Amino acid sequence: MPELPEVEVVRRGLERWVSGRTVAEVQVLHPRAVRRHLGGAEDFAARLRGRRTGIVRRRGKYLWLPFDDDAAAESILAHLGMSGQLLVQPAEAPDEKHLRIRVRFADDAGTELRFVDQRTFGGLSLHDTVPGDLEGLPDAIAHIARDPLDPAFDEAAFHTALRRRRTTIKRALLDQSLISGVGNIYADEALWRARLHYDRPTATLARPRAAELLGHVREVMTAALAVGGTSFDSLYVNVNGESGYFERSLDAYGREDEPCRRCGTAMRRRPWMNRSSYFCPRCQRPPRPAIVARPASRPAASPLSARTVS
Repeated sequence: MPELPEVEVVRRGLERWVSGRTVAEVQVLHPRAVRRHLGGAEDFAARLRGRRTGIVRRRGKYLWLPFDDDAAAESILAHLGMSGQLLVQPAEAPDEKHLRIRVRFADDAGTELRFVDQRTFGGLSLHDTVPGDLEGLPDAIAHIARDPLDPAFDEAAFHTALRRRRTTIKRALLDQSLISGVGNIYADEALWRARLHYDRPTATLARPRAAELLGHVREVMTAALAVGGTSFDSLYVNVNGESGYFERSLDAYGREDEPCRRCGTAMRRRPWMNRSSYFCPRCQRPPRPAIVARPASRPAASPLSARTVS
């Protein structure tokens, strides 16, 4: 799935080409694309017509488009899933093979917004916003934590949560209720940079070590964002259909049997939660098994110490 850098690239493109435009018409070409909208396809299209879009927002891997008008406080929530694409295309461009939703605008810009999704795991839906939230956060993702590039991300709370949870560090990095936007690729990259094994218990991370890891998460995501994210195939593209190329700079992910760029040891891959974890066995040594102390056995009583009662 696309992670924070890939989704942020899309958000920036939508902000440039879609924000501030009024919706003229919406065509839902596949019902699964709006299956999370409780009112169905016709209701989704009708409730968007005539609305003026605001500034596109993102939290973790989710995008939403609030409305900049006086109507009900609602936002369009977009989840790209495994293969979803939000493309800004000329109105006369041929339809994509897996086009699911088309949004036309009431202006003469000559472009329209298209949601294309080969596997139909993603989709668009309309949701009420969290009361009082200035960014129009949809209530459906109110439980998603802020991401590490968010200025409001609370580092102290993040470390406290790490210490309290009985889990391992990579599981924690992928827990979207703890820290959002980090997926399998960037978790492996940050852990390699921090020289941490993916199975390291979170309770063993002191505050400076947790802060160091968080710094590496930010560094690798910022570097990926600068080159358009990571695109292993044509499914992960920006709004103009262009792929990112951070895969050329990956230090861990996908590099099984290749030499570690730090020490030269062959990188390894291990199955992990229906995914894979890539790591250097020398730089990222696995944690030692916990040693459970056994209670000392009581010495047997000497028969000479026993008294016979007559």
